Amino acid sequence: MNGGLYAATICALTADGQIDASAQEMHFASVMATPGLDGLLLNGHAGEGVFTSREEQAQIVRIAREVAPKARILAAVSSESTMQAAGDAEAALRAGADAIMVFAPFSWALGADPRAIIAHHRGIAEVAGAPIYLFQGSVGSGKLAYTPDVLRALLDIESVAGIKEGSWETRAYEMTRRITRAARPEVAVMASGDEHLYACYMIGSDGSAVSLAAVVPELIVALDRHVREGRHAQALAIHEALFDFAKLVYAAPGHMAAARLKACLAELGRIPNDICRAPTPSVTPDERAALMAALRPCVELSQ
Repeated sequence: MNGGLYAATICALTADGQIDASAQEMHFASVMATPGLDGLLLNGHAGEGVFTSREEQAQIVRIAREVAPKARILAAVSSESTMQAAGDAEAALRAGADAIMVFAPFSWALGADPRAIIAHHRGIAEVAGAPIYLFQGSVGSGKLAYTPDVLRALLDIESVAGIKEGSWETRAYEMTRRITRAARPEVAVMASGDEHLYACYMIGSDGSAVSLAAVVPELIVALDRHVREGRHAQALAIHEALFDFAKLVYAAPGHMAAARLKACLAELGRIPNDICRAPTPSVTPDERAALMAALRPCVELSQ
């Protein structure tokens, strides 16, 4: 299988909004110090990939490769243009990524012809010449959530190796898993809805790729292990803590998730500040307090 447990990491910035290499190294080292974590997902939604240039994305990949030479690195691309996304994929692979995760262009939420969806992925795959991971969007995100027919067509692309399953609905997760098992059983289906990881792990998963693993990686590893080994009381206790925290991190508006994650990491002393790229604002003091109150039980469980 091509799965595993991946942390979807943040992009550390200086006070003037530039990549903070030393803070990025500290973030990656902190996350990858967790036994049982297999790798990193870089430049995704939590990593503000849409707000970073190709050169910055490649820089982040190089930093991750230096910090964690044996880790598996998935580099996300999310451009509206197939040519741009393919170029970003090439640059990330040259910088040390092992595989490319293709995030759907946000404009597809308003509508996308299935032919365009398939052509976009094929174009990136042909240029990259590396394993490709799909992103199955949430059920409420329009064409970012691929229909069964589109998903089957995407699975016809030979280099597809895995799916970050972000339906955020157990039934939809199950459908993606069943379609994939029937068409390409070797393709990994990895849970991505942080609030219902427990349910996905119980149904069956080839791992996960979640941003909560960038904050409490020990809990994500422990949840997976407890489910696999049949310790459901312990797994449920972790789920209860993660659920309350995840509800706040991914509350509407969803684009604020990166800022919320950074606020928590800054409060924990794992990055110097919680600055995001414009136009994303920092969280309010009240929201920061609520996040830390929900995070506290997770930290206590991880110790």
